[in-house]
Amino acid sequence: MTTPEDAIRARRRLTNKLIAAHEATRLKPFFATDVRLIVGDGGLVLGADAVVEAFAGQFADPDFVTYVRTTEQVELDAAGLRAAEHGRWVADWKGSEMAGSYLAVWRKARGQWVIESELYVTLS
Repeated sequence: MTTPEDAIRARRRLTNKLIAAHEATRLKPFFATDVRLIVGDGGLVLGADAVVEAFAGQFADPDFVTYVRTTEQVELDAAGLRAAEHGRWVADWKGSEMAGSYLAVWRKARGQWVIESELYVTLS
């Protein structure tokens, strides 16, 4: 049986693959409808539709390559319904790279782990 930690790590790897393939619409099921995302510069994106739209806008930029988020730790709550994922992220744009730390909050909804909120901090 797959542990919650393994399931979250697997879903993160899959989002990385979809981002690398520039598949914005296929990312939507990974986000709670009311997801809250704080991007690396402190901007706020509210709702799954807005997150998908933001990805689509970046994918349209010919200089955008990908984002890779690397999970370092997953902590589960006592009930097994919420989890905190901590890790590092790297953004690759032709000719430049940004990187930093992130925290994602996952919740179990309808038998699947979805992202409830994310915070990205640009450090370089």
